[in-house]
Amino acid sequence: MPVEQFSHVRTWVFDLDHTLYPPDMALFDQINVKMTDFVMAALGVDRAEADKLRHRYWQDHGTTLAGLMDNHGVDPGPYLYDVHQIDFSVLDPAPVLADRIAALPGRKIVYTNGTVDYAGNVITARGLDGLFDAVYGVEEAGLRPKPERAAFERVFGLDGLDPTRAAMFEDDPRNLAVPHAMGLKTVHVARRPEPADHIHHHTDDLTGFLSQIIP
Repeated sequence: MPVEQFSHVRTWVFDLDHTLYPPDMALFDQINVKMTDFVMAALGVDRAEADKLRHRYWQDHGTTLAGLMDNHGVDPGPYLYDVHQIDFSVLDPAPVLADRIAALPGRKIVYTNGTVDYAGNVITARGLDGLFDAVYGVEEAGLRPKPERAAFERVFGLDGLDPTRAAMFEDDPRNLAVPHAMGLKTVHVARRPEPADHIHHHTDDLTGFLSQIIP
């Protein structure tokens, strides 16, 4: 991977879940259970129906929360608290990844559809404390989720980053479409590539990828 392809980048945007930790650590499996539990209680449906709605709202609205808010007027506060009450000890520290992120030139930020508090817990568990200049969650996005353009515009506006001098790392390919359109370099972090015009690079090893582009 030529370093020159990222030589212009001065802001590095990282998604959180399944980007700064691998899916096999199964942290988000806990959140899926919590989300289904919340849907059951909030809408009075059984587990099978709640599970279908959780997934459908994620597909159609970007997040389960957005679907619950848009279709049922659910208060986001209790939801965001409940679904993030999980065991973070399943995450292992990542000292080599920490070194690679620290070596990147310019600002490093995290942007997640979760909350800032949740992101902080993940960052701490992974041993990535002190590496990021800012952490943005769904609160900073006005409770609107990636992949909505308005969410990106709000968060990037708050940060003041120049999209033409930024790169984004993200596991969900649909969440890279707007950043690409805004001018960011896009990197899909996942085991299986999903080729698309809005994805510049793919990697199944974030640490290894960063090792190749650090000048």
